[in-house]
Amino acid sequence: MENARTGGQILVDQLVIQGTRHVFCVPGESYLAVLDAFHDAQIDVTVCRQEGGATMMADASARLTGRPGICFVTRAPGATNASPGIHIAEHDSVPLILFVGQVQRSAQGRGAFQEMDYRAVFGSFVKWVVEIDDPARIPEIVSRAFHVAMQGRPGPVVIALPEDMLVERASTADAMRVEPVQTWPGQTQMAELQKLLWSAKAPIAILGGSGWSEKAVESTVRFAERFDLPVVTSSRRAMLFPGDHPNYAGELAIGPNPKLRARIEKADLVVLIGGRMAEIPSQNYKLFDVPLPRQALVHVHGDAEEIGRVYHPRLGINATPQAFAAALESLQPPNVIAWAQETRQANADFHGWTDVAQPIPGDVQLGEMALWLRDRLPQDAIICNGAGNYAIWVGRFMRFRKYATQLAPVSGSMGYGLPAAVGAKRVYPERMVVCFAGDGCFLMNGQEFATAVQYNLPIIVIIIDNGMYGTIRMHQERRYPGRVSATSLRNPDFAAYARAFGGHGETVLTTADFAPAYERAVASGQPAIIHVKIDAEAITPATTISALRTASTKK
Repeated sequence: MENARTGGQILVDQLVIQGTRHVFCVPGESYLAVLDAFHDAQIDVTVCRQEGGATMMADASARLTGRPGICFVTRAPGATNASPGIHIAEHDSVPLILFVGQVQRSAQGRGAFQEMDYRAVFGSFVKWVVEIDDPARIPEIVSRAFHVAMQGRPGPVVIALPEDMLVERASTADAMRVEPVQTWPGQTQMAELQKLLWSAKAPIAILGGSGWSEKAVESTVRFAERFDLPVVTSSRRAMLFPGDHPNYAGELAIGPNPKLRARIEKADLVVLIGGRMAEIPSQNYKLFDVPLPRQALVHVHGDAEEIGRVYHPRLGINATPQAFAAALESLQPPNVIAWAQETRQANADFHGWTDVAQPIPGDVQLGEMALWLRDRLPQDAIICNGAGNYAIWVGRFMRFRKYATQLAPVSGSMGYGLPAAVGAKRVYPERMVVCFAGDGCFLMNGQEFATAVQYNLPIIVIIIDNGMYGTIRMHQERRYPGRVSATSLRNPDFAAYARAFGGHGETVLTTADFAPAYERAVASGQPAIIHVKIDAEAITPATTISALRTASTKK
């Protein structure tokens, strides 16, 4: 056959055509032919320690580049280990393609070694699941996978690869590079949006979702400046608007600024761009009435099925963030902006909430620590975190000033921060990458610190150790005060853990310890862990374990 290649070679050739520069994997005998093809390809392959971490690294690369993250894992145990990362990508609307080894075609249906029905397993939480039975169809299917992952509401795709298919030879033409189709708003819709803005007395914009770009953020900033609009970012999407801009009003996350919540509740027009306003940013679906919000709602989303799914908008616009942001350039503000003073007040309220940290119990003041760090990080530093109460301090006191600087799971998945930091540093080795993790959060994927050491990635990991699963303990004290069950943790010496892997370790016991420890960690040029021990009483920036218990007991 002319130009015959193995299925593994055809597959890797398609990834090169699609602009793939990084692949994250845990190797498996089910896709050895692909691993062999990687040997000669201009693709950096990152070998990880567990499939969940590998998939989260791929997710991080997708968030930073806008192209699908690529992950390879082996049959059933590898696939099921990868599933947490797949769920994060689905919930957070991140384009990702997971390639999974599969048993040979002749053995399928017999319960062969590590056989799995991937359509049944992943079908409920990915955009598309497919198995490639013919190597000649690899270019077609990979091309479609890139389209599906990036278009509409972005998300994950799973592709199963029978082992024998990957070694079979075929002669087939390569596909072309895929670029996602941008959905543009109609002129009539933009004219209606301008009319709504001109008639508003207290409008506000909320930015969220995925599919943005640096250019789209810049266009949205110019729109906000022309209309002097207060702008809010959805939960863990703070990088969509500069945190130091005078029009920024804050982030709608867990426990937001009460003044911000009140401002949105009394707004007469809300322009929601890119986001879905799901449970967390909507404050358990109480910020807007379901299905008909009190506020006039303009909902802009790249997937038409999301418009009206929960909220009935006054104006629905099916448009992707990049196209919609470009179209905003055509809107003209009113001659007199009635809400200008409210915008100044919204920004003042934001600074009042985030510029001064209230004291917490113990010798380490997390708020002061975060404020010190935010003034010293480069503007393009990438800040990562997983889930847990420690992340409240990150969201409240850190600043995100540029696009592609925040990696955090909207899904609330623990264990994300460390692999995200590794993935970010692989994609952008020249940028500072800082990971925040709780003690429980870190050890869910702590083994990926070995990956950072293996590839000489000098990330800084700040572990906030309170000796418990803090978020669960908080809820436990609210509902069953004083009845502590299954939330306490006995932790290792995380600084020694870092040194054991070949990295740099520091221990912080007081607020004054942090600055020199951080500077030594950076100067080491190694992957580093800063183990910060905090008082267990310091459960959030606003309350303590004892206060929660007392309040719950009185009910």
